[in-house]
Amino acid sequence: MCDDINRLVERIKKYNSNCDFDLLKKSYDFSKKAHEGQCRVSGEPFFTHPLEVAFILADLELDCTSIIAGILHDTIEDTDHTYEEIKEMFGQEVADLVDGVTKLGKIPYTTKRERQAENLRKMFLAMAKDIRVILIKLADRLHNMRTLKYMKAEKQAEKAKETLEIYAPIAHRLGISKIKWELEDICLRYIDPKGYYDLVEKIAKRRNEREDYIENILNVLREKLNEINVQGHLDGRPKHFYSIYRKMVNQNKTLEEIYDLFAVRVIVDTVKDCYAVLGLVHEIFKPMPRRFKDYIAMPKPNMYQSLHTTVIGPEGVPFEIQIRTWEMHRVAEVGIAAHWRYKEGGKDSDLDKKLAWLRQLLEWQKDARDADEFMENLKVDLFTDEVFVFTPKGDVINLPAGSTPIDFAYAIHSAIGNKMAGAKVNGKITPIEYELKNGDIVEIITSSSVHGPSRDWLKIVKSSQARNKIKQWFKKEKREENIIRGKEMIEKELKKQSLTFNELFKPEWVEIVLKKYTFLSLDDLYAAIGYGTLTANKVISRLREEYRKTVKAEEIAKNIAKTAKKSKEGQRKKKLPENGVIVKGIENCLVRIAKCCNPVPGDEIVGYITRGRGVSVHRTDCPNVTNTIDGDTRLIEVSWHTAKNVSYNANITIMANDRTALLMDITNVIADSKIPLKAINARTTKDQVAIMSLTLEITNTEQLENIIKRIRRVQSVFEVTRGNN
Repeated sequence: MCDDINRLVERIKKYNSNCDFDLLKKSYDFSKKAHEGQCRVSGEPFFTHPLEVAFILADLELDCTSIIAGILHDTIEDTDHTYEEIKEMFGQEVADLVDGVTKLGKIPYTTKRERQAENLRKMFLAMAKDIRVILIKLADRLHNMRTLKYMKAEKQAEKAKETLEIYAPIAHRLGISKIKWELEDICLRYIDPKGYYDLVEKIAKRRNEREDYIENILNVLREKLNEINVQGHLDGRPKHFYSIYRKMVNQNKTLEEIYDLFAVRVIVDTVKDCYAVLGLVHEIFKPMPRRFKDYIAMPKPNMYQSLHTTVIGPEGVPFEIQIRTWEMHRVAEVGIAAHWRYKEGGKDSDLDKKLAWLRQLLEWQKDARDADEFMENLKVDLFTDEVFVFTPKGDVINLPAGSTPIDFAYAIHSAIGNKMAGAKVNGKITPIEYELKNGDIVEIITSSSVHGPSRDWLKIVKSSQARNKIKQWFKKEKREENIIRGKEMIEKELKKQSLTFNELFKPEWVEIVLKKYTFLSLDDLYAAIGYGTLTANKVISRLREEYRKTVKAEEIAKNIAKTAKKSKEGQRKKKLPENGVIVKGIENCLVRIAKCCNPVPGDEIVGYITRGRGVSVHRTDCPNVTNTIDGDTRLIEVSWHTAKNVSYNANITIMANDRTALLMDITNVIADSKIPLKAINARTTKDQVAIMSLTLEITNTEQLENIIKRIRRVQSVFEVTRGNN
């Protein structure tokens, strides 16, 4: 293993000869000893993981402190060593980075949305304090994804989906394309393995033909560059599999219809040379209309700069050419990490400006009290494409794709948005819901007679910046109106759920809800509901939780006793229940299977004493049970006594990449298994993901697990889970 630390040292020396190599070797020895005896799922020593993380960070040319923290990043979480020990031995900066990565923990996917939102908040706060925290986390996730083959199929799909929706977009937002592309390609391999390997095979068949074609283009370009005395590095770069796959799915095209399967890259010394090469390329090859992008004049928010043009090559085959300087190329590969390359003066003084988007994101999201709102806004702010538009003075404004003139107005200033009366795009009056395109010149028409935004704008705007500024205006200017509106919405929701105000709005329960959402008074809560920060349904759900926690178990037990007494009077002889569940200590008790989790023989179960309806039987992992107070006297021991010819309803949720005949293939598998299908509910998301909820009639968990395994083998299916109603 000594060779490993020597290889790491040699790699760092290539870009940073001033690293504290003694401290680096000390961290190597410390981490290796701390993880001694621990193994990964693959059977390898656990220490191979932090070591590989360090190599990935060295490939990004990060500073010595980051690499030491990478070697130590699991010591606090997975060993007995503490923050104080790390601080004493390696300094506070290293200890803070290790602690920051540890606090991020594991981000669960969709199952507990509020916890996911809270973990993401913590992650962005850690990023704002020191962006190197997320760089170490990305390196950690990349190595875990590289070794994902050793995990179970369910875990593979879960981790791949989480990575594709959280970590790959973060890598993109930070401009680290070399990590982004690798993460996306690995994720595709586990989310749709058949589609991935089919694509790999088809591309491999055309490899020799494609390589000959690229080499011919490169030879032509080299000759022409020599003629104009421009020194440049040329190479042919194939598109990444996920990029091709997404284009095929989104545009419903075959591989043969995707013309830009590869790109030719030209790297030169100066910006002047970039534009000279662009002119040369357009002389040699015919450019395609509307396929030129100048990211040098208008860099992407993640700092990416390059000239992109698509031209018609030999034999009429289109291909893309990217032209950039060496500095632009380095930033394109490692993004924000480029600013930690060793310098005498420390980190790049311009770094704060590069991270302005992160501070804005935290500012915009701090008022989002609802997890759904936070996650939805986050996807818009962080994970969507951008559109670049101009002010009449020529300033560039970047907005989320699909933005409207309203988004543009609020991006300029809140006062402009609040006084907006109309808009001109490219000199023409345009509806406010017009979808802005790259290159549009936008002029906002304001009027002193306008008294603020319309609530309808909340349905039109795309950016969370505009949405939050509109809500802030209503919050400040229309408080009394919002309070009345909020009360009406609460009353409407109570009526919808057949509840009364006096049942739920007990002072002690209201106080708990106010504290959770950081409101000082009930009027503040009403106002928040009125202007849309919080939903009435969310508040009532919280109050119902408090209601369930505080209902007296003694009163319910009396009802159970009455039910049991009536049952005994009618039938003295002990008799097993028809649904196969025995309640400990109570004979002939009224028992029903809970529809929220639908337990079946083989599941661990628990009974819950209900008001007037006997004992409700739940799975022990059912949220309605796990959310009860520990030691709740309404919980009662129950067990299975499987009766003959008794069947149970079980719910499963299927997620798959949508395609023709998908539903038919799934129902055929169920029919072949001779399992009755009781109900089905299917929908498709805007990302072309099919989500199906099925209710099956089964006899035990073994039968349910077998059908789940068979459905997982259906083409395009990437996740099958046992669901609740």
